[in-house]
Amino acid sequence: MVMQIDITFRGMPASIPAEMAARRWIERLRRVYADIIKCSVVVEIPHRHQTRDQEFHVRIELVVPDQVISVSHDPGREEARNDLYVAIADAFRAARRQLQQYATVRRREVKHHAGDAA
Repeated sequence: MVMQIDITFRGMPASIPAEMAARRWIERLRRVYADIIKCSVVVEIPHRHQTRDQEFHVRIELVVPDQVISVSHDPGREEARNDLYVAIADAFRAARRQLQQYATVRRREVKHHAGDAA
């Protein structure tokens, strides 16, 4: 299955190394669940007058059968605020966790308790 990939940079110039890092992470996601239909990534530096430091925000949207998985990763750690690659990695790790949960449910690997009525 061919996956559509869109990588967009806002408030900053496009970065080929950052785009390649995102593509490597996307390939890792495909190992978790191969039937991803579309992956959209937005890397941005929000416009702020008061701050001098660059804070990178990364949003990822994965379109999979019957669902859209969205991750909006705002920087929490100091490194993620100022390091583009750490922000990308943190966002993709969060997306991977959500995709793993989706894949588990999709494969019907979720265990049901004996008390649950169907």
